[in-house]
Amino acid sequence: MHHISRFGEPAEPGSANNPALITGAAVSFEEQHRARVRRYTIIMAFRIPALVLAAVAYSAFGSALVAALIIAVSVPLPWIAVLIANDRPPRDKNEPSRYQYRRPEPPAIGGTHHTIEG
Repeated sequence: MHHISRFGEPAEPGSANNPALITGAAVSFEEQHRARVRRYTIIMAFRIPALVLAAVAYSAFGSALVAALIIAVSVPLPWIAVLIANDRPPRDKNEPSRYQYRRPEPPAIGGTHHTIEG
């Protein structure tokens, strides 16, 4: 199927008159980084209010158990935030593997080694 430009000549795919459609383009690194920083900030934003809530719960209810539970929930938040922020998007099944097996090269000096005993 040939596309015709507005002047009547065929338009090449990817030209200004027939732009290439790239619906499968990956998200840019900058957009991925912004999204990961945003997730990290949101998760870490729960840490300080959780500690304040633990103090308020302890003073309001007089129960150290409620305050300790709130603090226990907030302790792994930095670890979780870092894991989520460092996670890359899932690998596409069509993405090629970058690992390439290479056979080990033969030794520079070939042949068998003879030892002299005696």
